[in-house]
Amino acid sequence: MITTDILIIGAGPTGLFTVFEAGLLKLKCHLIDALPQAGGQCSEIYPKKPIYDIPAYPEILAGDLTDKLLEQCKQFKPGFTLGERAETIEKQEDGTFIVTTNKGTKHQALVVAIAGGLGSFEPRKPLIHNIAEFEDLGVEYIIKDPEVYRDKKVVIAGGGDSALDWSIFLSDVASEVTLIHRRSEFRGHLDSVEKVQELKNQGKINLVTPAEVIGIVGDEKVKAVVVKQAQHIEKEFEIDCDHFIPLFGLSPKLGPIGDWGLEIEKNAIKVDNALDYQTNIPGVFAIGDVNTYPGKLKLILCGFHEATLMCQAAYKIINPGKRYVLKYTTVAGVDGFDGTRKEAPKAVVKTID
Repeated sequence: MITTDILIIGAGPTGLFTVFEAGLLKLKCHLIDALPQAGGQCSEIYPKKPIYDIPAYPEILAGDLTDKLLEQCKQFKPGFTLGERAETIEKQEDGTFIVTTNKGTKHQALVVAIAGGLGSFEPRKPLIHNIAEFEDLGVEYIIKDPEVYRDKKVVIAGGGDSALDWSIFLSDVASEVTLIHRRSEFRGHLDSVEKVQELKNQGKINLVTPAEVIGIVGDEKVKAVVVKQAQHIEKEFEIDCDHFIPLFGLSPKLGPIGDWGLEIEKNAIKVDNALDYQTNIPGVFAIGDVNTYPGKLKLILCGFHEATLMCQAAYKIINPGKRYVLKYTTVAGVDGFDGTRKEAPKAVVKTID
C-alpha cells in the first residue's frame, strides 16, 4: 500500500505544479498516470509544440515546460505510479481514500486531486473515405517532432489554436505550408489569427478558406489532397503535399473516473470554484482541464491557479484545527522534504554619507 497526503490522478502540468504547491505546505504527494512518463499531453502528444501563455516565458516548448516543472517539484520528492490507470476509489472509515489501479496497485490518502486533463482521448478524424490508408504514411493527427516536416510541403486542416499555432511554427520549418479551414473565421486566439494573416501576406503561408479536404491522392505515401471550395459546388482542385495534418481536436473520455460517483457535466467534473475546486465528494478535488464551473477556461495557467487554492483546502483537511499562515517564498524561502533549504535573498541596505 502506497500512502501519501495528497494523491494526484494525472501527472500533466497541473498535477506536477500541485506537488510544488503542496510541498510549500509540507504535504507529501504521489501521482498516478496511465502514460509511461510524466508530462501528460505535453510529453505524449506535442512535446515540440510552442506554448505562449506561460508567465515569464514568451515561448516555451511543451516538453521543456514538463522538464522545468519536474525540476521545480523534485525537491519535494513526489512518488510516481506510471503506466497504470486509476480504476476504483473507496472511502474508508477513517476518512481516507483507497485508489486502486488497473494493475492492482493500491494508494491511500486523505485527499485525492484529479488532474487528469482531458482524460483518455483520440483525435477527431475528418470524414475522408481513404484517410485510413495513409495514416503514418503522410497523414498525422498529432505533431510530435516538427523536424519531420523540415523542407516538406505540409497541408494543415482546422480552425482552432492547434491548427493556427502549428501553421505559424512550421512556416519556418517546412518548404510550404497550406492552412485549410471550412469557414472564413477562425476559433483561435486573435493574436494567432492576425499572425497567420501576416504570414499569408508575406507569402509564408497559403490560406484556403472556406474550403475542406475531401480526398487524398497517393500510392504508398501522400502526394496531394483534394480540396473543395465551399462557395463553389463544382470547384475541386488538388494541392501537392508530403504531409496532411488534420487538427480537429481530441475526443476526451473520463474513463473509469466517470464511474466514481462524481457529478459530471459534458464529460467534465463539476466543482465549486468558491470552495477551492472540491467535487460533490468531500475530500476529492478536480483541477485543470478535467473540471468545469461557470467561467471555466481550459488553460494551463488556470490549472496552476486551481492547484494553488486546492492545496490550501487540502491542508485544512489533512491538518484539522491547525492554522496555516501564508508566507511568500520571496520572504520565507523554500524547504524541501530532504531538509534542504533555499533561502530567500537578503535585502541589501546601503548607507549614503
